Amino acid sequence: MKTLRPLLAFVCLGTSLVSAAEKPNIVLIYTDDIGFADVGCYGAKGVATPNVDRLAKEGLRFTDAHCSAATCTPSRFALLTGSYAFRQKGTGVLSGNAGMIIKPGSTTLPSLLKEAGYATGVVGKWHLGLGDGNPNWNETIKPGPQEIGFDYHFLIPATGDRVPCVYVEQDRVVDLDPSDPIETSYGKPIGEGPFGTDIPDQLKQKWSHGHNSTIVNGISRIGFMTGGTKARWVDEDMADVISHKAVAFIEQHRKKPFFLYFSTHDIHVPRVPHSRFVGKSTMGLRGDAIVQMDWCVGEVMNALDRLKLAKNTLVIFSSDNGPVLDDGYVDLANEKLGDHDPAGGLRGGKYSLFEGGTRVPLIVRWPDHVPAGGKSDALFGQVDLAASLASLVGVSRPSSGLPDSRNELDTLLGEDQVGRPHLVHEARSLALRVGKWKFVAPAQTRDHLGPWNNVKVEKPGFLFDLSQDRGEMTNLAAKHPDRLAEMATLLTTLAAQSDQ
Repeated sequence: MKTLRPLLAFVCLGTSLVSAAEKPNIVLIYTDDIGFADVGCYGAKGVATPNVDRLAKEGLRFTDAHCSAATCTPSRFALLTGSYAFRQKGTGVLSGNAGMIIKPGSTTLPSLLKEAGYATGVVGKWHLGLGDGNPNWNETIKPGPQEIGFDYHFLIPATGDRVPCVYVEQDRVVDLDPSDPIETSYGKPIGEGPFGTDIPDQLKQKWSHGHNSTIVNGISRIGFMTGGTKARWVDEDMADVISHKAVAFIEQHRKKPFFLYFSTHDIHVPRVPHSRFVGKSTMGLRGDAIVQMDWCVGEVMNALDRLKLAKNTLVIFSSDNGPVLDDGYVDLANEKLGDHDPAGGLRGGKYSLFEGGTRVPLIVRWPDHVPAGGKSDALFGQVDLAASLASLVGVSRPSSGLPDSRNELDTLLGEDQVGRPHLVHEARSLALRVGKWKFVAPAQTRDHLGPWNNVKVEKPGFLFDLSQDRGEMTNLAAKHPDRLAEMATLLTTLAAQSDQ
């Protein structure tokens, strides 16, 4: 573990940064299903990402940063609450009808920044539930983001492949016609159809598994929906719509400190980029969606430049889990992959306890405070963003808040090249990182990027030395039984109670 002296020294440095200058604006760009090597500065092939690469050129690129889980809902929960999602029941991948899983009034990243005087906004994918469950989409939908610290929200309520396929702004469905009320179901079919099961060959994008219910914009989704015809989104326009809302938030709040959580839909399925991005990569729709994601990043960066805010804005770029290829639609993601390796030599991806499931790009840009063109090999977890950013802006968290979030501000800004002493990964079961060592607890986990293989992790578990075996192919459990036992005990302890 870190010694106390350098940590305390940097807390003092962080305080002086805030007191010596205006509090920085904070923009967190959270992409969906972007793998470790899906962008240029991490080694992507067949696709160009000049805006993300510019962030890396002007900031700090991490090589061992992790989301908390190998799927979206638990990673987002941990990011905002500073608590590993496995501590709370019901934090798996949610349906579009789920109630909000972050309890109103909880200590969260936005609530702490709001306490510090920040205007707080979230634009884009939410997937943390809304209301108390099975919400009435035709009325005010509460609780929502405002109840956990966001002043403003414009949301994709769940995911692009789940109903309802509408936007929600400030607790109301956008452009809803009261004479055409919305109803949704994740059980019994509703509506007259046809559904995706009925006309698979007539769809704009054919489903490969699971996405075979209500058809919206020529694409069948998970779940059933009727009504809301005027309010339904057009997938091809989604990146433009949410980028416009993100830029508008920046413009509106440019005269005071703001926190923008900009959560892109790309490159989650269905991958339906705007026509101006189609064919801009060699990898088909998945690669073209990466190009579109990069454009969204560029829109935010351009707004910061135009408004002369870039110098005093901390920009953080990352992803909610590792990569996936075929994830339910026939979009030729596997067939057109070419020599691009989405996970960059890591094993597994989305849904997996192997490193490819949670090790994701992380880039931090803050001119004059973060080394331009820098690289950090420190172990960092997104669960620590809440405590670290609270420390940056000088706000104290309550003793019961952010139970798993550590103040890793020194790591985030490139001062500490070691990082966290330990980090838990979640993908139904758990894994643990301690330095170069990786322990995967006995369970079943997925391998590959879809279609998947299920790997049974036999007792007493897998142990890998990532410094020698980045691809997690050589199980050292029998060779290092003491190390394995030590990590298994630590994981049990961490899972049972938080470790601040």
